Formats: sequence, structure tokens, C-alpha cells
Amino acid sequence: MAEANEAPAEAARREVAEELGIGFGGGRLLVVDWVSPHGPWDDLVAFVFDGGVPAGETRAGIRLRDGELRQHRFVTPEVAASLLRDYVWRRVSAALECAANGTTAYLHNGSRV
Repeated sequence: MAEANEAPAEAARREVAEELGIGFGGGRLLVVDWVSPHGPWDDLVAFVFDGGVPAGETRAGIRLRDGELRQHRFVTPEVAASLLRDYVWRRVSAALECAANGTTAYLHNGSRV
């Protein structure tokens, strides 16, 4: 979540450092997804940046730092699809497609507009 007056790319760098304990230099914007209000949450705008595939040293340096995450693992897209909520998987799937073909997508609740 971005802090007040924090640009999305800066928020991504900060969150990766806070949550995973590794540096993230920033990458190309892949997806912007507007998520409508749901449950107790208001609407939000999610930005997905291309973080690339972390090299062995970076992977080995991942440490879940603040208790917000319980675990991490690297999985295939097929496994990710089975683990994520449908609308989150649609966002991730669109991001993977954009990373592969050099485009950017604008989504509403994980679906292309």
C-alpha cells in the first residue's frame, strides 16, 4: 500500500524491501487494475511492475520481515492459478502476458477493459 504522497513505483520499492528484505530497482509497468469496493474495503488501484526473475543470490536473500506474509515460494503459472483468488490470478495472468509481449494492460477487477 502506498503511503501519502508516495508514487506507485516508490511504493513498490519500499514494500519489496519491507516485506522481503531485498532491493528492487523498479521495472516496467505491466498492469494497472482498478478494484471495486469489496467486503469492508474501499476501491483501490493496483499497479504491477516487472520485477524480473530474481537471481540465486537475491532469492537466497529473501527474508519475510514484518509478519505480514507467512511464506513465499516460486511456482509455475499453473500452480499460481490454483493458489490465488480468481481476480488476483486474472491480474497476475495479464501481467505475465504483458511481460512476455512488451505491453501494458488496464484492468477492472482483474479483467481487461
